[in-house]
Amino acid sequence: MVSNPLRLSPAPIKFGTDGWRGILGVDITLERLLLVATAAAQELAFRAPASLIGRKVVIGYDRRFLAPELAEAVASAVRGCELDPLLTLTPVTTPACSWAVSQHKALGALVITASHNPPEWLGLKIKGPWGGSVEADFTEAVEKRLAAGGVTIPISSAVELFDGRSEHLEGLRRKFDITALTSGLNQMGLKVIVDPMHGSAAGCVGELLDHGSNSCLKEIRSQRDPLFGGNPPEPLERYLQDLIGEVRESTAAGQMALGLVFDGDGDRIAAVDEKGRFCSTQQLIPLLIDHLARMRSLPGCVIKTVSGSDLMALIAADLGREVLELPVGFKHIAAEMLSREVLIGGEESGGVGFGCHLPERDALFAALLLLEAITTCHKPLGQSLDELAQRFGVSHYDRIDIRLANMASRERLENLLQETPPDWILTKQVKEITSIDGVKFRLGSRHWLMFRFSGTEPLLRIYCEAPTKKIVEMTLKWAKEFAEDI
Repeated sequence: MVSNPLRLSPAPIKFGTDGWRGILGVDITLERLLLVATAAAQELAFRAPASLIGRKVVIGYDRRFLAPELAEAVASAVRGCELDPLLTLTPVTTPACSWAVSQHKALGALVITASHNPPEWLGLKIKGPWGGSVEADFTEAVEKRLAAGGVTIPISSAVELFDGRSEHLEGLRRKFDITALTSGLNQMGLKVIVDPMHGSAAGCVGELLDHGSNSCLKEIRSQRDPLFGGNPPEPLERYLQDLIGEVRESTAAGQMALGLVFDGDGDRIAAVDEKGRFCSTQQLIPLLIDHLARMRSLPGCVIKTVSGSDLMALIAADLGREVLELPVGFKHIAAEMLSREVLIGGEESGGVGFGCHLPERDALFAALLLLEAITTCHKPLGQSLDELAQRFGVSHYDRIDIRLANMASRERLENLLQETPPDWILTKQVKEITSIDGVKFRLGSRHWLMFRFSGTEPLLRIYCEAPTKKIVEMTLKWAKEFAEDI
């Protein structure tokens, strides 16, 4: 993630792949947030299914600076729209709000969070009546409402509170055999070390696994810290040295360990295996596909975003499952989950959803499922991933973000990629070009390069997967130099 330099003037109110986010006090102010919340609530009411007779709107918030206070202000905006705000009692994960929408038959949810963004950011996510993120046509309608103006007066009054955190955890418990999970972990002697990165998933795994009776569980960085230790609460290897160190120290001391990490609002997950190796969602999803299809025998296709690893498709095909490749953004996956039977849907950035749960990402559900997969096969995470690599081939993956000189440079590069793309990249001939989202060059088996632009700024994301780490590094170096020379 490349953070914008500190700005003194606000950016236009534009929704990204999942919500509206910006710098607190510059982009995100009380006045602007009330306007956006009002427009979003009005659109939720306007689009409410005829079968939905309730008028409730769930309002949740994470652990960021001023998030609780701004959530109360949003509740007054919702009340001003003649709707009934339902405010969480404590900070919650965003998936807890999605769960609450389905349980309370609400019109949707408004969640005060900036997810994995840097500490100085805040934002608003909008969930529809199915619990998942709203699509682009919805946020475009919200932006049109904002442009049209109009006055709606917030109404401050007593707001109905509910324990969204406990409701979500209880719902998760009903979907798993927790006793078998904890027994399996104890039999393996596997210590689970959880890193919520100071976010709203703190304490949740401990409650789910009954930490009081489970000595194989430890949590680090669980206290609220709106500065998140000085880094974005994003589950990337460079921010997880404490967790990696804890896992390695435990294993070296004779107790095999597994690290679980969640982003700031608990909808993204990553892991650290018993050898201290960082395991992104790109590596976890293939294992979960295998577990859901073979061990649970659940139906449905596999959905991946265009920036996701080929390994997902290879394992899905081996299991006889249809594979769909979609643009980046979980809202595209959620739309398919609402219209067809889906086994699992995952994206490169850490979000994964399941047809047997919600049409939305839920990192706590993914964590329990990962523990189930590990204890069912009675193998530690690293061993299971190594066995998959032996069956389907080793893949290495990385992404870099670069800021181009200006929007003109961005447009020149985008035009070049679309109109006269390169036929060769390093020593590899381009075999196929796809443009589902950005421009993706297929160079060989498990070897591809992808350019994807931000829609609002001169920011370029470059993705690569290859059979070796060296090839990934060389390909990304070529791509960076190619982009900066335009």
